[in-house]
Amino acid sequence: MMKGALWLALFSCPAMGQDLTWTDASGLSVEGKGWADTLAFYDRLPARAQGVVRAPVWKLSRHTAGLCVRFVSATPQLHVRWELTSSRLAMPHMPATGVSGVDLYLRTPTGWRWAAATRPTAQTGSARLFHGLDAGDREWMLYLPLYNGLSKLELGTPKGRPVKRARPRPASRNKPMVFYGTSITQGGCASRPGMCHAAILGRRLDRPVINLGFSGNGRMDPEVGVLMAEIDASVYVVDCLPNMNGKLVDARARPFVRALRAARPKVPIVLVEDRSYDDAYLNRGRADTNRQNRAALGRAFRSLKKAGLSRLYYVDGGSLLGSDGDATVDGSHPTDLGFMRQADALQPVLERCLR
Repeated sequence: MMKGALWLALFSCPAMGQDLTWTDASGLSVEGKGWADTLAFYDRLPARAQGVVRAPVWKLSRHTAGLCVRFVSATPQLHVRWELTSSRLAMPHMPATGVSGVDLYLRTPTGWRWAAATRPTAQTGSARLFHGLDAGDREWMLYLPLYNGLSKLELGTPKGRPVKRARPRPASRNKPMVFYGTSITQGGCASRPGMCHAAILGRRLDRPVINLGFSGNGRMDPEVGVLMAEIDASVYVVDCLPNMNGKLVDARARPFVRALRAARPKVPIVLVEDRSYDDAYLNRGRADTNRQNRAALGRAFRSLKKAGLSRLYYVDGGSLLGSDGDATVDGSHPTDLGFMRQADALQPVLERCLR
C-alpha cells in the first residue's frame, strides 16, 4: 500500500504565493501524437492535413483527445496550470471535467490507478492535484482534455523536486494502438479523459494510444486513412459506423481497409460494428440504422477475408454497451459505465492482435 496521505484537490487552486517551479509539459514524455509536424504542439493531425481532410475533421483534430503526459517526480505535491483554446468548457450532456479537464493516474505495482482530476471553471486556470506524499520517485500519467485544445500546460512542484521525462516504453510495447472513429472514440461523454475506452485499454494493455476520434465525422474518409497509414502502429481500430449509414459503409469500408492493408501489410486491423442504441427497442429508425450498418460492415468483412486479407478482425456491436440500457447519456454516447463495457468487449480482440 502506498505510504503517506494523498490529499486530492478537485477544485481550482491558484498557486499564488507558493514557491513553485513550473515545467512546460510539452518538454516531457507526451504520448498520443502521431506526428511531430503539427501546427500547434498539442494538435492531433499534422499541419499539412489542413485543406486535405474535411474542415470539421481539421477543427476537431485540434482537440487533445487521447494525448497524455508521462513523467516522473519525487514531489510531495503537484500543481497544474493551463490555457485552453476554447471557452466552451462543458456540454449539456458532458461535464467540464471530461470536456476540458486534465486527469492524473499513478503507476502502481498492480497497474495504473486514478489519482486526481481538475474541474475547470475558466479557460485559463490552475489547480493543485495532490499534496502530502512521502518521498520517492513515482511515475505519473496526465490525460489531456477530450473536447478542448491546449495552448499551454505546465506542472508546478516545490523547488528541488523536479519533474522529469518518463523512461521510454520497452521496444515490445512502444508502438501505439490507433483508434479511428466518431464522437464516442473521441471520448463523448466520459466524465474525465481517462475514462474513454481507448484510454482504459491503453492502461490495461500498457501501450501508447493515438485517438483519431472526430465527433460526428468518423466516416472512413480516405484522406484520414492515408494519414493513419503513416503511423507505425501495433493495431488499427476502425470504429466509424455511428457516423455512417449502410450505403456509405458499402461504398467506403472495402477500399478503406484495402488501402490501409496495402500500406501496412502486417498490422492487424479491427473493424467494429456500431453500438446498439440504448433506446433502439423503442425507436424503429435507430434499430434499422444499427441493422443496416452491421449488415454492410459484415458484407465488407466477409468480402475482404474471401479476397485473402489477413490479420483482419471483427467486433460485434451488440456486446459493446451491455443489454440493460444503462450505459449511455442519450441512447448513443456512453457514460463511464458504457466506456468500461466497451473496453471489456474490445480487450480480448486487441490481446489476440497484439500477440
